[in-house]
Amino acid sequence: MTNPAERLVDLLDLERIEVDIFRGRSPQESLQRVFGGQVAGQALVAAGRTTEGDRPVHSLHAYFLRPGRPGVPIVYQVERVRDGRSFTTRRVTAVQQGRTIFNLTASFHKPEVGSFEHQLAPAREIPDPESLPTVTQEVREHLGELPETLERMARRQPFDIRYVDRLRWGPDDIKGAEPRSAVWMRAVGPLGDDPLVHTCALTYASDMTLLDAVRIPVEPLWGPRGFDMASLDHAMWFHRPFRADEWFLYDQESPVATGGRGLARGRIYDLKGRLIVSVVQEGLFRAL
Repeated sequence: MTNPAERLVDLLDLERIEVDIFRGRSPQESLQRVFGGQVAGQALVAAGRTTEGDRPVHSLHAYFLRPGRPGVPIVYQVERVRDGRSFTTRRVTAVQQGRTIFNLTASFHKPEVGSFEHQLAPAREIPDPESLPTVTQEVREHLGELPETLERMARRQPFDIRYVDRLRWGPDDIKGAEPRSAVWMRAVGPLGDDPLVHTCALTYASDMTLLDAVRIPVEPLWGPRGFDMASLDHAMWFHRPFRADEWFLYDQESPVATGGRGLARGRIYDLKGRLIVSVVQEGLFRAL
């Protein structure tokens, strides 16, 4: 039986069905909609497979247009917008059952040596990931035993996630909480050596916890939810090479929530403290 990391690599391995047209699997899950990180990761794979492979992704900008249906294949149509001397641009449309569910524009940049460098460090001291409990350990500590549905989800989870701050379970835990969250993450197994796979795997992971920062001041992250959430758009900038099967810190915050929408942004650092990726996402929040 393959482990969750191998299943993730397999999920990102699209079938080429025509020139610049690919088909991606969409597992039959208990979720109401296809996980947005899956669609974004697969779309980026499709874009990358139409390039020469010598230019890493440097940015992506995406819109989630309709919820995808679990268990139904997704077709990715790639438009070759530009092939320049330093930059390559691709536009990807994700179609399911004849309807566009997702659009992505990705830019690829030939590596260059910059004339200067700077970066922002994490806003606070962060403990080592190995010193923190896993999400599963924290849930078991609180509940005593995982419900069957959570047990199945934990076994399928392709990323080890460790919250820097302990999980909040009740109203008293969120009093005075700021809209900030930080997690350590890494794939639960090796992902191979293809840089595009690591980029797409991290794109998948970037949608897993980012909107937590919006929810933290109003409801506990675990337990019954008071809001229906949906990703609206997603943007990423890739600054340095990395491996998604090595620890990375996802430092997240929400600068504003208003009008039924919440904005979240994240900075992703490697173990050496180097800023490797920046992320911004807006989500829709409606009371249940």
